Amino acid sequence: MADVVIRALDTSDAELFDTLPDPLGAREGHRLTRHRPDWKRVALRDGRVVARGAWWGGPDDSEPINVNWFDVAEGEEEAGAALLRSAPWQVELELNLPAGWRDDPALRTAADTRFTAAREAGYELLVERFLYRWTPGGGLPERPGRLEFRAEPDDAVFFDALRRIHSVTLDAHALKAIEQGGLDRAAQEELDFFHWCPSPREWWQVAYTPQGDLAGIHIPAHNPSGPCIGFIGVLPDQRGHGYAYDLLAECTHFLVEQGAEFVAAATDRGNFPMAANFAKAGFPVVKERINFDPAR
Repeated sequence: MADVVIRALDTSDAELFDTLPDPLGAREGHRLTRHRPDWKRVALRDGRVVARGAWWGGPDDSEPINVNWFDVAEGEEEAGAALLRSAPWQVELELNLPAGWRDDPALRTAADTRFTAAREAGYELLVERFLYRWTPGGGLPERPGRLEFRAEPDDAVFFDALRRIHSVTLDAHALKAIEQGGLDRAAQEELDFFHWCPSPREWWQVAYTPQGDLAGIHIPAHNPSGPCIGFIGVLPDQRGHGYAYDLLAECTHFLVEQGAEFVAAATDRGNFPMAANFAKAGFPVVKERINFDPAR
């Protein structure tokens, strides 16, 4: 068997990336995603593409923030691992899979091939997530009307709220940040993400109870692919009242009022309370995402 050749692509040979079969439907899932040709890499055996990866970042990012497209031909797990290991960027790997992929033998085999390649490259499972997409056909979620929502120009208010929210978080990315640098790091990473989104800072909102107590925050946002629920968080001392649903409903209404024709969202598979709120608000699961961390 011929050795594998790893190649970076450019505008002259970018079409090579599209020659590998796409059993998991990544191409359709990335229809609105803009990948830079020079951030795409392929593994070739006898001139045939047997693995491919597309690294991704925002339009102003100088380096990619993740690998969000990774495909490996069956039996070519080591080639896929070599593709990841040899990349100049060791960043998080996201694998987007069709909803219900575990119940389809062909999809499960394709997914397992990618998982094996990632693990052989030293990547470790971080979290499994649900991806949602609200559309008008599902109807707008009813606003309970229990909270007062306000814009808040002071980042320090959000930073303090995020520290408190993450002190009891279920979110795997936040827990990873806490492990690496404490609550301050987790809160700052969230703020950095909010500022990175190409949506107005004025959209960020805080929510108060009728008694004037801060209940939580919500961040209506646009990422480079469109409108999304940037963040929903209830303060620890306000939990148990179902306020996460109030925040989600308000965030959805806000984005629609800004012209959104769909709203994307995500939550960790193990965050059962938030998953229930998305279901209640009319957000169907459209894909599942598996996040892997590179070797440290």
